[in-house]
Amino acid sequence: MAEVRLDAVGKRFGALAVVQDVDLTLADGEFVVLVGPSGCGKSTLMRMIAGLEEISSGALYIGGTRADALPPQRRNIAMVFQSYALYPHLSVFENIAFGPRLRGEKEGHFRPRITRAAEMLNLGPYLDRLPRALSGGQRQRVAMGRAVVREPALILFDEPLSNLDAKLRVQMRAEIKALHQRLRNTVLYVTHDQIEAMTMADRIAVMNAGRIEQVGSPLALYDRPGNLFVAGFLGSPAMSFVSGTFVREGDGAALLGADGLRLALPVLDLPAGRRIVLGVRPEHVVLGEGPGAQAAEVELVEPTGAETHLYARLGEARICAASHQRLPFGPGSRVMVSLPAAHAHVFDAADGRRLN
Repeated sequence: MAEVRLDAVGKRFGALAVVQDVDLTLADGEFVVLVGPSGCGKSTLMRMIAGLEEISSGALYIGGTRADALPPQRRNIAMVFQSYALYPHLSVFENIAFGPRLRGEKEGHFRPRITRAAEMLNLGPYLDRLPRALSGGQRQRVAMGRAVVREPALILFDEPLSNLDAKLRVQMRAEIKALHQRLRNTVLYVTHDQIEAMTMADRIAVMNAGRIEQVGSPLALYDRPGNLFVAGFLGSPAMSFVSGTFVREGDGAALLGADGLRLALPVLDLPAGRRIVLGVRPEHVVLGEGPGAQAAEVELVEPTGAETHLYARLGEARICAASHQRLPFGPGSRVMVSLPAAHAHVFDAADGRRLN
């Protein structure tokens, strides 16, 4: 285990900058999830840490030692890939033992580590099997076992669950987190799935267009996103947004939409006429008559079992409400909705930064 620090790390392919001035520190034993849309630079950043891509600028430190000039085998890093990367002709035991054998370790030294890893990962009965005789989840456990047996300073996970079905993803998510809680390895986990990020991370780093937008605990980022990108990316269903102009109303304030829509806002020290964006999480949208309720036209209703997601047109904006009730609405029907000011997130329309 070790602290990992990236100082102004960047990556260029010719004139194209794919990672720009990334500053990020992983504390010893911390589980950090790097999340963002496809193509934002997540995997490139991970490959630079692993030594599979050269760092164009900045510095990488692992355990206090500068590591960006070290070859991959000297960085004491293990990596778990999306594709498992198992040797098809080797048994589970031999796949896990491949690294120690390559490093010249004696079997009497690494066999106990493999036995412990197999017990933790429920692989004991499968050590003699070939990968083709395993399920997708079992193959991923073998890849994890190979990483654990190395006893690395840092484990990198590069979208390891993307090839699994939905039920198995949930199961493996829990197993990876439980394994980390037992071993307390330093972990950097890359995914584009923000549900994985929310459920697994000690901290989340949200990446966009090669830059880190915001870093914090999952609930801190969910409750107080620093800008429009983070607000829209974290959360499923996504936050709803309404654009308009800031106006003062007595002791309070409101958003005035281009279509005449007026929505109450928390008190803000902003000049009247400033262009803003109001954001509200689906679970905070209130359906039915009440203070500030306005008519909206239903576009889509999605029953998911535990919740019902209702999408409706409110003026020029499209909003989503999440309800634990069975909703008797269909497309084209009218529903009264309100967006409580107490749960409003207000952003600057020009640069997207949070204002409240």
